[in-house]
Amino acid sequence: MSGQQEAKVESAIEQYGSSLFRMCFVILRHEQDAQDVLQEAFIKYMQKAPEFRDEAHEKAWLFKITANLCKDLLRFKKRNQYVDMKELEQYCKEPEESEVLKEVMSLPAKYKMAIHLYYIEGYHTSEIAKIMQISESAVKKRMQRGREMLKKRLEELD
Repeated sequence: MSGQQEAKVESAIEQYGSSLFRMCFVILRHEQDAQDVLQEAFIKYMQKAPEFRDEAHEKAWLFKITANLCKDLLRFKKRNQYVDMKELEQYCKEPEESEVLKEVMSLPAKYKMAIHLYYIEGYHTSEIAKIMQISESAVKKRMQRGREMLKKRLEELD
């Protein structure tokens, strides 16, 4: 790998690594799996060495690749995932946040991915549609259903 390519990868890791990790962790519910997927995403980034129009295009490409790798991992994992609450709490600032995050993590993958990309990463529905490779109306419907599920679950806790 050339010095310029190495600098490009290091810059991408520094710039997007934590956001990509959070998305992976929310989807996969396991820190080591999230780290593995993230590593694999950056390996693909190095191997493909794509040219991007701008920073937003690069970020969207990385999120799309990472989301697809998460889906692939979930597809092959047949066992029930479990997250220790202590591990979960280290990512939350307030106790209420850990309860909300726990409920978000319990949503089906298609809902939690849309919700995460919209509320945590700040993507618009049109951008989420491209990342998830679905229509914009499907994104809106998944977010609506995910919010309804979350609302119901959080009301049950009160």
